[in-house]
Amino acid sequence: MVRSEPAQKVRPTKTNERLLIEAAQRDRARFAAIYEEYFELVYAYMARRVRDRSTVEDLTSDVFHKALANLPKFKWTGAPFASWLFRIASNLIADRAKRAARASETSLEESDVAEGASSPTVSEGAATPLLTRGLLPRSGSSSPTTQQSDLEEAERCAVLFRLVDGLADDQRRVIAMRFAEDKSIKEISNELGRSEGAVKQLQFRALENLRKRITTVENKSEQNSK
Repeated sequence: MVRSEPAQKVRPTKTNERLLIEAAQRDRARFAAIYEEYFELVYAYMARRVRDRSTVEDLTSDVFHKALANLPKFKWTGAPFASWLFRIASNLIADRAKRAARASETSLEESDVAEGASSPTVSEGAATPLLTRGLLPRSGSSSPTTQQSDLEEAERCAVLFRLVDGLADDQRRVIAMRFAEDKSIKEISNELGRSEGAVKQLQFRALENLRKRITTVENKSEQNSK
């Protein structure tokens, strides 16, 4: 999914992105360049808001399908193009959450009917069904401040994904299982066929390597900004 070489910038400059957009509006085949440039940002935005990896991948794909379909309507205003993609992403997450909520309510109603019980009344503001937990967007993308915050957050995540991708295979796998899949040390140990001590060592080395790489990226960024 991500490149192994860390990069300080994961999106084009405003001039370059406008050229990318206008080229794709003239020729749909040029949309591939937009996909290549913005995939990591959109994926990172989704990954911060949706827990299930396969769902993240599906929704990310849906974002670009919708973006391609609606690109002729896009008008350049000078705002980051990624913000437009994030609005699409946010709407898709919200729509998916609503569908999951309706499915959960329908399932409960059918269960109540089968048991001969009356359907419970759900008051406004009731707890979100477990099925939708982790699907609701953490914030909207309406104000310029929020848009910039979303963009910076996605950029940081995208860079982190690249750094993780550059780890040794065993370290990368442990980090993915521990933090992306939320598995315990014992579960990882059983799945990998290694002792819990060995898994802890791999996790420790991976985190140490990430800290060093993040520090290197931050130092380079500070030098370039001077």
